[in-house]
Amino acid sequence: MREIQFREAVNEAMSEEMRNDDRVFLMGEEVAEYNGAYKASKGMLDEFGPKRVIDTPISELGFTGIGVGAAMNGLRPIIEFMTWNFAVLAADQIINSAAKMLQMSGGQFNVPIVFRGPNGPAGQLAATHSSSFEAMYAHIPGLKVATPFTPYDAKGLLKAAIRDNDPVLIMESEKMYGDKGEVPEGEYIIPLGVAEVMKKGKDVTIVGYGKILKVALEAAEVLKNEGIEVEIINLRTIRPLDIDTIIQSVKKTNRLVILDEDVPFAGVSAEISHRVQRLAFDYLDAPVHRITLADTPFAFAIPLIEEALPNVKRTVKAVKEVMYIAK
Repeated sequence: MREIQFREAVNEAMSEEMRNDDRVFLMGEEVAEYNGAYKASKGMLDEFGPKRVIDTPISELGFTGIGVGAAMNGLRPIIEFMTWNFAVLAADQIINSAAKMLQMSGGQFNVPIVFRGPNGPAGQLAATHSSSFEAMYAHIPGLKVATPFTPYDAKGLLKAAIRDNDPVLIMESEKMYGDKGEVPEGEYIIPLGVAEVMKKGKDVTIVGYGKILKVALEAAEVLKNEGIEVEIINLRTIRPLDIDTIIQSVKKTNRLVILDEDVPFAGVSAEISHRVQRLAFDYLDAPVHRITLADTPFAFAIPLIEEALPNVKRTVKAVKEVMYIAK
């Protein structure tokens, strides 16, 4: 094992797959000459050249459409968005072309394409640059959606996504590109649709994905000091959702708290809550509790940001509530 940054893990995944398969190429704003907005493609232009690491104009709709067409014709594009907030401009190509082409063509055209970039709140970026889009795209049949938490996740999931024959969205976090973590020497893959039990416990299950798991891990340490053992599940993939791993954990702990950095209405946490009450109702000793982003456009002011985001205090309180411990 060796320790690398999140951005380095992304770079390694793309570079390894481009060496393995000359159909793979990278396209997006500033991915080539500038080494990527977050330096995730550093050095790739020098290795692979301008025909496989392609700087685009500031036109998400345009270069996403080029990527979808290339995928339909046998290539395997990686499309980088500077932020998923900008990718709203390309939603027509992702939702109406990439997601639906296999079905609309009667199975004649696969669209093996990866869309990736930073997603969700990342500091004082205000409302138009702070949205979380996992639930929106997971709502669309034909799309697969993954959110890595560690450099290990980032490399393994991205390699699996590049090899997949369907469109896959990888939603990273701008605040995690500098995070360090261990990855194995040599090649490995993390299959899409398989969650990870990050921490074992017997009292309460906490489910989350992406950087909000930092809150879960910190809350677990606080609760451990009070004699409460939580089990933490890193979803990794939003769609397909590994509901089996969640259900098995709930059958053991009999309680569930879901952390979600998206708004509550029709979110990932709502889907998990429904499925657990449908499939494991008899095992629940308390109602499912979910902690989400405030149901309002994200603020710029720091006090409002702190109020809107899930945090350790709210998580500890939720765990105690599902355990019926006096407030």
